[in-house]
Amino acid sequence: MTLRIEMTQEPTPEDREAILAPLRAYNLAQAGDGKSELLALLVRDDNDVILGGLYGRFFYQWLFIELLSVPDEARGQGMGSRLMKMAEDLAREKGCVGIWLDTFDFQAPEFYKKLGFSEVGQIADYPPGHRRFFLQKRLLNHV
Repeated sequence: MTLRIEMTQEPTPEDREAILAPLRAYNLAQAGDGKSELLALLVRDDNDVILGGLYGRFFYQWLFIELLSVPDEARGQGMGSRLMKMAEDLAREKGCVGIWLDTFDFQAPEFYKKLGFSEVGQIADYPPGHRRFFLQKRLLNHV
């Protein structure tokens, strides 16, 4: 069998799935079923329009917070802390080891640190002139 590499700058969802499928199979064989489950906490206005919220995924007994967005009019009023507390409570209920997320230096690293998160890594100059932080908060003391 001859293998070749082909480049595309317009990959389809099917292309992604073709790459992901063998990786999922390998991960399943090595670490078991991660039992992926999505989470969304939606901030809505009086007209039921979504203005922000928290979006994440439970996977391998961790909660990954992919997105946290607080509407401008609610900033500094505890909305972000409430969303994070709700997510943490859910993670604890599910027996999660911890929560992890990433954020840029111009976003909210200090906010997360005040909530008990610690830095586990960073990338300098991503984007150029800035840093991207990776943070975690352990909920259980697994080895």
